[in-house]
Amino acid sequence: MPDKQPDRTQPTQHQRKRTLRVCAATAVAASLAACSATGAAHQTSAPTERTSAPAPGQAAPRENPGAALARALRPVLPGGDTRLAVAVLGLDGADQEIAAFGHGTTFDSASIIKVNILAALLLMAQDQNRGLTAAEHDMAEAMIRTSDNDAANVLWRAIGRAEGLDAANARLGLAATHGGPGVRWGLTRTTAADQVRLLRAVFAPEPAASARPPEGLDRASRAYIRRLMGSVTPDQDWGVSAAGTPKSRYALKNGWLQRDTTGLWIINSIGHITVHGRRYLISVLSSGNTTMSHGISLVEQAARAAIDAVGTDTRARPT
Repeated sequence: MPDKQPDRTQPTQHQRKRTLRVCAATAVAASLAACSATGAAHQTSAPTERTSAPAPGQAAPRENPGAALARALRPVLPGGDTRLAVAVLGLDGADQEIAAFGHGTTFDSASIIKVNILAALLLMAQDQNRGLTAAEHDMAEAMIRTSDNDAANVLWRAIGRAEGLDAANARLGLAATHGGPGVRWGLTRTTAADQVRLLRAVFAPEPAASARPPEGLDRASRAYIRRLMGSVTPDQDWGVSAAGTPKSRYALKNGWLQRDTTGLWIINSIGHITVHGRRYLISVLSSGNTTMSHGISLVEQAARAAIDAVGTDTRARPT
């Protein structure tokens, strides 16, 4: 053993040669070792396994639908007091998970609740083993096609107001929607995901052997709601329909309400839309909009972004 340590700041010629040999060897596995100033190898921990790049022949991992939706909505997200929530479900894929942004955030429903009122009315008629009366038919048509509030007032009372709505929703699979106080059906609280659940009860394919899903809407009731939502008057034709193409088919219901206390607008839109042969259920809820037109623009931008997010692999491939 030498009686003193060599000067490590000035390597000898022998050490420099050894350094070059060690460094050349370790360069092959640079992620596992690094050369020190004197040529000694400093071991590092092995790198973590990469998962972003799939092996040759292997499909890339599919992005989570909720994450894809959030990413697609980033460019349209409002600022200030405006709030936005979106939910979308593709009916033709194997994955039947609802993609939601603003999950759990509740909004006043405004007139989109009229679809829910009609669903509750039809469930009540089914339970009584009867069809709708002529007067109920007239009011249902006015309530959905032209968003008539007087018709909604009558049918809201007919279903038993909030209590009747909540009972119907328990059967339809809605867990986060609660009827408004007294006669104020437009202040029903709901979420974007719950509105897609309602649309699923109306538009999703039913089992081939079942004319009436247990506890749910029967075939005739579902067809009736679809027909009315698919024939709204031209002044009602905005919102989620903007996510389509000129050849798209859609059925929708919109809601809008200006709050007396703030002057700000609630703008909501729900519906079923077919884009390039693929079917989607979508709901877009917003509040705190400075004007009705700004709210409609926000809802339509969000609807387009949502369909892009869940249908990227199909939009460019017409059927």
